[in-house]
Amino acid sequence: MENIFFTSWESLIRTFIICILAYFSLVLMLRISGKRTLSQMKEFDFIVTVALGSTLATVLLSKDVALADGTFALALLISLQYLLATASVRSKKFSRLISSEPTLVLYQGEFLQEALKKERVTENEIRSVLRSQGVSSIAKVKAVVMESNGKFTVVQEGSLSNPDSPLSNVRKVDE
Repeated sequence: MENIFFTSWESLIRTFIICILAYFSLVLMLRISGKRTLSQMKEFDFIVTVALGSTLATVLLSKDVALADGTFALALLISLQYLLATASVRSKKFSRLISSEPTLVLYQGEFLQEALKKERVTENEIRSVLRSQGVSSIAKVKAVVMESNGKFTVVQEGSLSNPDSPLSNVRKVDE
């Protein structure tokens, strides 16, 4: 209980030095690896983002983890994410294996019940998404798609220049 507010000046100095070095190491690695590392486009992108934050926090606050070990762990996570992203871009089969396809949950004003059940989403949640997008009537909506990252895309009537484009790779659950 005695170390609840302050351990020692040595501990603070260590945290300060490790924080600066780990932070700049992470920024450098992220710049080298590219924008995709933190994009959260797919499930594994989100996992890597959370894991990077957790690893950085552990490096900063745990005296049991050396800076070299933490930096190596960060580099390994970024490398694995880079390899997965590269493999998913080069192989559609691999991409389908590691991430889900977008799902149509509302089409031409009709809720697709099987899709809602499969994705564990309620009609009220879709209505909330529509309200947040400023949609006043479901009749004005061509489609609502649950993207592979869990976000919703609302396609309104008349907003498509090419009728296939936004919905071309969307999976209908009832098919």
